[in-house]
Amino acid sequence: MSHALADSQGAMNALRGPVRLRTLTALRWLAVVGQTAAIVVVHFALGFPTPLGLCLGAIAASAWLNLFTILRFSPQRFLSDREAAAFIAFDIVQLCSLLFFTGGLQNPFSALIIAPVTIAASVLPLRYTIAITALAVIGVSILSLNHMPIPWYPGETLEFETVYKAGVWAALTFSVIFFAAYAHRIAAESVQMRSALAATQLVLAREERLAALGGLAAAAAHELGTPLATIQLTAKEMQREIERTFDDEPDLIEDAALVVSQAERCRDILGRLSKHGDAGDAVHDKLSVDALMREAAAPFLDHPSGPAIRIEKKSLDGTPIPILRRRPEIIFGLRNFIENAAGFARSDVLVLASWNADRLTVIVQDDGPGFSPDILLRLGEPYVSSRAGHRSQASAGGKTGLGLGFFIAKTLLEATGATVEFENRRWPEPDQSKTGAWVAASWALSGGTSSLIA
Repeated sequence: MSHALADSQGAMNALRGPVRLRTLTALRWLAVVGQTAAIVVVHFALGFPTPLGLCLGAIAASAWLNLFTILRFSPQRFLSDREAAAFIAFDIVQLCSLLFFTGGLQNPFSALIIAPVTIAASVLPLRYTIAITALAVIGVSILSLNHMPIPWYPGETLEFETVYKAGVWAALTFSVIFFAAYAHRIAAESVQMRSALAATQLVLAREERLAALGGLAAAAAHELGTPLATIQLTAKEMQREIERTFDDEPDLIEDAALVVSQAERCRDILGRLSKHGDAGDAVHDKLSVDALMREAAAPFLDHPSGPAIRIEKKSLDGTPIPILRRRPEIIFGLRNFIENAAGFARSDVLVLASWNADRLTVIVQDDGPGFSPDILLRLGEPYVSSRAGHRSQASAGGKTGLGLGFFIAKTLLEATGATVEFENRRWPEPDQSKTGAWVAASWALSGGTSSLIA
């Protein structure tokens, strides 16, 4: 499990993406301009005496770092996590230095310490985010205890009570921690969603390629059928002529027989290809609901070590069984639900299709332990849990291990217009003594908006 978590974290860091040097230098230039403007206004416009040399020196350090990086590296250069963390750590130290010269936490601009921490939490892995947050908290703590006086009117000193300073320290410390945790969580969820959607697109592309290959096979079999029949007919005539004319040449007769047999073999191969074509043909582009369920459940039917897969269908109002367009998304999505059900079922899995004139519903239900409450609350989100050890976890009292696969299946089905629902439910009559996980996908068949009906 630890290896799986490490691989997951590595994938997340890869998807999070590197930070471009230009981004951090642009933000630092913005800070340099803002800090310079604040010092100039306070010192010259408002008349509050500031340690101008020290303040401008701290600002110059940021400007020097920007100039150095611009001259030394390409602005398009991507920074490693360590380099990005070092740049952000410098910004925190520089800001704390400037605040130290201008009153510490009494300075209203001390709230800006939250900005670099939030940036770090958005773009860096967790360990670097924790280090940057700890550095900011240490800086805030030092500024609360030791700092130069805040610039104020000449001859006057502005001093706040200790309890107020403690309150500001507590507010900034909790703000830094909160914003770091919040930004990191949002960034992690965004990365998870991008990863899941990318996986969904890859699965859909694979299913479409398989369907296209089936269609290509059917089209090739159809196109090659006529010339192959001509070849076969000509080869048989040549064989008869050779047998009549060259009856004393056994090798020639044998070669002619070989040509005829190979032509027949090609005919058989093309016949099999035409039977297994999945798309690109008016017949294969359509399938009944019954055929849809059987195709989705095909890998799990008659499995010697698996549960029994029961496929049932019923019309709720006497409407004939719907004939659907072949959609790889639907087949893959239902197959994933059936695979999950077969993995957790004790003995039976029910695949039930019911329909009326307006709606089609396909239900997949197993007689396993059902969804655990914590999984049920988050089911449908990517990476809900790991599949590792799912059988032992299921037997311990709940269905776990449903993560990216369930998310992909749900996303693909919803892309076809389906509404996906899931809960724990009793089996329909006459097996109401059984309970288990229940997943249903439902499509509208009427209203002129359905692209499901062939």
